[in-house]
Amino acid sequence: MFKILIAEDEPHLRAAMAKSLSAEGYKVIECHDGQKALEVFYSEHIDIVITDIMMPRMDGNTLTAHIRKVNPDIPILMLTALESMDDKEKGFDSGTDDYLVKPILMKELGLRVKALLRRYKINTEKRLELANTVIDFGAQTSIISERNIELTKKEFQLLFKLLVNPNKIFSREQLLNEIWGYESDSSDRTVDTHISWLRDKAQSPDYEITTVWGLGYKAVIKQ
Repeated sequence: MFKILIAEDEPHLRAAMAKSLSAEGYKVIECHDGQKALEVFYSEHIDIVITDIMMPRMDGNTLTAHIRKVNPDIPILMLTALESMDDKEKGFDSGTDDYLVKPILMKELGLRVKALLRRYKINTEKRLELANTVIDFGAQTSIISERNIELTKKEFQLLFKLLVNPNKIFSREQLLNEIWGYESDSSDRTVDTHISWLRDKAQSPDYEITTVWGLGYKAVIKQ
């Protein structure tokens, strides 16, 4: 059972989130301020943290920064009352993974938590499993429709990056820097070529690698 830590000083919202997530099968620990949440984090095994930004004793950004020093991978979902770019920039700088803007829809909260835990599991195990696709980063193997697909190292890294972050748009520059490195002499054309090769070699009924014109590429997981 996944264990969720909720840090929120508004008691009605905190109780509503805890009730909703508990109904989905999660174990929930509630804290009314950031300092108490950090103490719980140090004493318990936590799988995901949900934190408000504005809280007494320790705010959400400070809490997130402390947690990131101990665990760089644990999913952190931040709650904010204002959808301002400044708030988001501070949160992402401190290490949050995702945002929800108040007032919160409990169904959306559940979907965000599920998506973050799925990504955390993949990043921890370095293995992605879909209905007809198994991508094992540690073994560098890709099996699609029961066929072993031979991919180069860069092709494999590119495919894994896109699939672990479904529906996220990556620019050519982002992919070039993350896969080939900042010092690489490769160009945007290199990314385009590898995407073309992946579409040819690694076709799957589970996903599609799509072009977002003017922006880059993303992987769409088929339902």
